[in-house]
Amino acid sequence: MATNITPPRDIQKLGVLGGGQMGQGIAQIAAHAGIEVTLVDAAKDFAEAAVGKIRKQLDRLVEKGKLEAAARDQVMARLRPGGSHSDLAGCDFVIEAAPEKESLKLEIFKSLGSICRDDAILASNTSSISITKIGATSGRPDRVIGMHFMNPVPLMKLVEIVRGLPTSDATVETTTALAKRLGKTTIGARDIPGFIVNRMLIPLFNEACYGLYEGLGSAHDIDTGVRLGLNHPMGPLELGDLIGLDTCLAIAEVLQRELGDDKYRPCPLLRQYVAAGWLGRKVGRGFYEYDSQGQKKI
Repeated sequence: MATNITPPRDIQKLGVLGGGQMGQGIAQIAAHAGIEVTLVDAAKDFAEAAVGKIRKQLDRLVEKGKLEAAARDQVMARLRPGGSHSDLAGCDFVIEAAPEKESLKLEIFKSLGSICRDDAILASNTSSISITKIGATSGRPDRVIGMHFMNPVPLMKLVEIVRGLPTSDATVETTTALAKRLGKTTIGARDIPGFIVNRMLIPLFNEACYGLYEGLGSAHDIDTGVRLGLNHPMGPLELGDLIGLDTCLAIAEVLQRELGDDKYRPCPLLRQYVAAGWLGRKVGRGFYEYDSQGQKKI
């Protein structure tokens, strides 16, 4: 049930739940914006490893002359690893960036709703799952919102702001202000599966998978056709590797199930790649192979 509590407008302490590539990116840009960040994962060791990866990213920027060493140290001083939801109890705002599994997200928001401060806003970085459904488990649906960042977070400018049916105006205003503080451009999206970006992207990606499956061309041919023929900066198969093929499959399954249209039916080849563990850049192999630095092998 909605309450009359007004969320804090000036976010000083941010929680990020999930230490994968999205969680790392969100934590990095928030700390860079001067916000104290607690990064929580399933275990504190995982969170510490995620903070270590952020340090490596910043070190590379320093080496390239794109960031001062002192600025790097200031960013790192604002990052704190945590190993349980209780470490987020004092945060003004929490962003969940866990894997795209509905049951997991519902469990997380039920826990956060009981642990976090009454006036804290809880946001999900979900790319397809209902914010209204997620919010209902939290006990504070008026203070739950979708905040869908694009990958890679430090480079991509867009954040989709997704409002559930009970989400309050104050929550939307605070979330939009936070996104702008992080240097992002925001768009509003209805709480319908896939929202705006993935509603368009996943069918394109899935059709590229079908093109490869049916032998229309090689992965390189398909991606080059999209890059040069449609003027996209990256081909859909390479982009799928960047996002993670397991995540792409999960989104396609949500679209097909929730919208009931077979045009979203995941390509059998995509399912096969995920079953093989060929999930993209994060494991070194997807539609392409990658080296230890995440660079595509020729």
